[in-house]
Amino acid sequence: MTDQKKDPAHDPKFEALLEFIKRERGFDFTGYKRTSLMRRVNKRMQTVNKQDYGDYMDYLEVHPDEFAHLFNTILINVTSFFRDAPAWEYIAHEVVPQIIEGKPEGEPIRVWSVGCASGEEAYSLAIVFAEALGAEQFKKRVKIYATDIDENALNEARHALYSDAQMEGFPAEFKDKYFTRAQDRHAFSPEFRRSAIFGAHDVMKDSPISRIDLLVCRNTLMYFNSETQNKILSRLHFALNDDGFLFLGKAEMILTHTNLFVPTNLKYRIFKKTPGAIRLQGRAPVVVEAGCAAARELQAPYPQLQEAVFERAPSAQMVVDQNENLTMANAEALSLFGLDIRDVGRPFHELEVSYRPLELRSRIKQAYSEMRSVYITNVERTFPEREPQYLDIYLVPLFDSSGISLGVSMTFTDVTRYNQLERECEQSTNELESAYEELQSSSEELETTNEELQSTVEELETTNEELQSSSEEMETMNEELQATNEELNTINDELRERTDMLNQMNAFLESIIGGVRMGVVVVDRNLKVTNWNKKAEDLWGLRADEVKDQFLLNLDIGLPVEQLKGLIRAVLAGETDIHEATVDAISRRGKAIQCHVTSSPLIGATKEIEGVIILMEEGETH
Repeated sequence: MTDQKKDPAHDPKFEALLEFIKRERGFDFTGYKRTSLMRRVNKRMQTVNKQDYGDYMDYLEVHPDEFAHLFNTILINVTSFFRDAPAWEYIAHEVVPQIIEGKPEGEPIRVWSVGCASGEEAYSLAIVFAEALGAEQFKKRVKIYATDIDENALNEARHALYSDAQMEGFPAEFKDKYFTRAQDRHAFSPEFRRSAIFGAHDVMKDSPISRIDLLVCRNTLMYFNSETQNKILSRLHFALNDDGFLFLGKAEMILTHTNLFVPTNLKYRIFKKTPGAIRLQGRAPVVVEAGCAAARELQAPYPQLQEAVFERAPSAQMVVDQNENLTMANAEALSLFGLDIRDVGRPFHELEVSYRPLELRSRIKQAYSEMRSVYITNVERTFPEREPQYLDIYLVPLFDSSGISLGVSMTFTDVTRYNQLERECEQSTNELESAYEELQSSSEELETTNEELQSTVEELETTNEELQSSSEEMETMNEELQATNEELNTINDELRERTDMLNQMNAFLESIIGGVRMGVVVVDRNLKVTNWNKKAEDLWGLRADEVKDQFLLNLDIGLPVEQLKGLIRAVLAGETDIHEATVDAISRRGKAIQCHVTSSPLIGATKEIEGVIILMEEGETH
């Protein structure tokens, strides 16, 4: 008999493990290539001596700390400064000068490092642009957005401290210029560090950063399957300016028949965006590992594929025809502007989106008359009871093969998060500069005070020899005070460390409670609410600040809390560790649901029951 090999893409136990990880920790690895993903998971399973995926899933349930070790194994953060030096030399001598020449003087230059890991790649980009522009112009014009989904790697990148091993092979002419020695490590210069913004970002599901001039995504796409690669590539294409560059790793390449990017230097995996590539030409772009014998092509009927791409686009999109009627709008656009599917086909000027938050009809006419794309950035959209939203709006005139106008495509990208990051970064920079100025002033005042004290001491010494004994006593007291101050400083340092640990633990607890996919409510022994997560807000329509310190049984929500009084009292009395019940409830949307409620005791540091943890999960009604 021939040995039948299992197809890793159809291993039900492995798929169940991926769904469990997605449900418990919010990491979606279903888009990764199964062969490489299974290889890394199996490596971790061998470490904990587990042979079966089901057994390993049970192990994760019992040992939640194992998730961190598993993610570190899956998310390989292999990086270095100027990795693949010849490619970086091409970037420095050919690509960066083109970007600078194509920008008007003083206009910002935006760079995005996707999957930045511990930050070496982002700081390599900073050095390249600083060398090309000079230090002052670099600090004024360049913003480097460095993103990853690994928080541990991002924390390391933000500290910008690297060991001798990590600096091995680093160009000597740059080391003294951009790094300072910090004990046994090398610290990247703070004045250049301020231009790099590090943040958590999942390139598979989060909105892309827009208006990028150079996008570096090295050896990241190779871990995803073809469908996920297609989605990511379309987002990277949208993120780039029309003359933007894409820099991939040497282990991956884009097939040359894609209509999204054209190769600038195939050897070094450098590509340029194809502007206005809004139609699919029969084949979807695919990224493959270098050296593969052949790449699978995705074939699909053109109309169905085009409709699916438009409908599933990550950004809101609309199309207005030449008669100024709204002819197309994807689900994201309908949701963003509160439109109904019945609005499709109506005259565009009758819809609120035509004049709010921005008067779009004149911009549509501009796109027609100038026969070019119109790009409007940072459009503020205000709301009566929440923070404003900021949108980048991209209008593209559409023409058929004979040049006849068909209409205008409009894309709305939510850039609120990145505006907020920029404002916070600017505020932090201003606060840091103010702190430096205050420190300098304090140093000058201290120096003046020391000089005055020295003069006083000299006068006292010459006044009378009898005061010598008093001076010696005062010196002894000063030494004692100094020792006391040192002890106080030591105590303050310990208190600061414990405060930092407490803040980290609180943030960790908030992150866990906020990330749980079920409603979580924590009450004390008096049944007053102490915690209320986002899912509970979504279920019952009350915010955490509205229910904080409120008596649970007095809350006017769709959950029949009176029916739960008995099971909560039983948990508080220690009669049972976990109590489960299913009750009929009404969600905040007025929908009748079956709510599965689980109560478990909240054990304090003294091993006493200090409250009850209530988990609420919406079930299907029958």
